[in-house]
Amino acid sequence: MSDVVICASNLCVEVQSKKILKHVSFTVHRGEILALLGGNGAGKSTTIKTFLGLLTPTSGSATLAGVNVHQSPAIVREKVAYLPESVMLYGHLTAVENIRYFLSLSGKPKTDADIIESLKRVALQESAWHTVLNGYSKGMRQKTAIALALLREAPILFLDEPTSGLDPVAIDEFNRLVTQLAEQGSTILMVTHDVYGACHVADRIGLLREGEIVGMFDAPDHGNIDSETVHNAFIEGVVA
Repeated sequence: MSDVVICASNLCVEVQSKKILKHVSFTVHRGEILALLGGNGAGKSTTIKTFLGLLTPTSGSATLAGVNVHQSPAIVREKVAYLPESVMLYGHLTAVENIRYFLSLSGKPKTDADIIESLKRVALQESAWHTVLNGYSKGMRQKTAIALALLREAPILFLDEPTSGLDPVAIDEFNRLVTQLAEQGSTILMVTHDVYGACHVADRIGLLREGEIVGMFDAPDHGNIDSETVHNAFIEGVVA
């Protein structure tokens, strides 16, 4: 049985008659982290939206666990946790209250003890658990959203510019957590313009330019992808 969890096959997407994705193909296996790297307008967020079922391909397919997203949209709700660049949580509620509320909407309620354990796992400081989010930094909001995603127990995680606006310490903490999730069997697709962050955390990087994947980089055994090689390809648009 194939362990391919996420698959784009000749994926083409048009928005208002403009071709955004052009025959994009890639796979992500169970327990793997794939980063799609590209600048503004490369098609990164369009890829995520297509896999979330928010955009319909003009041709090709987007499948999760072998199921076509657009033929069976319920698979997204069952299998996917999504962390957008701008996390939408309620500022007048605490971390625990936010998570409790959103889990109730998803039909997967958890006890407050479970919620606290998840907040510990993402290293959100104890003093913030019962504090309203209006005073949170972006990093603290990201941690709250990740704790929510963990409690949904979704095997697939989509991350859209997850470290944008975070300080270096928060980025390191985030990367460690994502790596741990993959080691525990989560399948992760992230889109980013952060070359060095992608090289540090991803098993593979797909370089996306003007809606096409122009290069794919693999991490060596027990090592990170060479950031200089990827950086040069990203800047120059040339892949050896």
